[in-house]
Amino acid sequence: MTIVADSMHLPFVSSTPSIARTKLAAFLTVNRVEIETIDIALIVLSEMIANAVCHGTPDSKGMMEIGWSLNGVKLELEVADSGDGGDLVPKPFDEDSTNGRGLAIISQLSQDWSVDQSAGTRIRATLPLS
Repeated sequence: MTIVADSMHLPFVSSTPSIARTKLAAFLTVNRVEIETIDIALIVLSEMIANAVCHGTPDSKGMMEIGWSLNGVKLELEVADSGDGGDLVPKPFDEDSTNGRGLAIISQLSQDWSVDQSAGTRIRATLPLS
């Protein structure tokens, strides 16, 4: 099984989701991933990064780590920051809420997701490719 992957360090700023979406869309398009999966992946990655920027901590250079990989049957997305994360449990949707839905969206759209807080906060989400 061939694994195709990419990772990068991007600034810990509110414009980073846009930069990362552009890079991920290009990566997935070159690797011939279906458009529906690309759309879902862009939403999930945006939520992961937005959560990091809102609740996390940049590294000593003001950056966060973002990556993804394809292994033929799944796409794995990953975002890491230097923060301790706090409470990382999806909140129920509230029609009146204007924020706080990120983990619930990630949970709904991903096949699986997890958080590792052993060294900062690293969130991973898996999407099927079919």
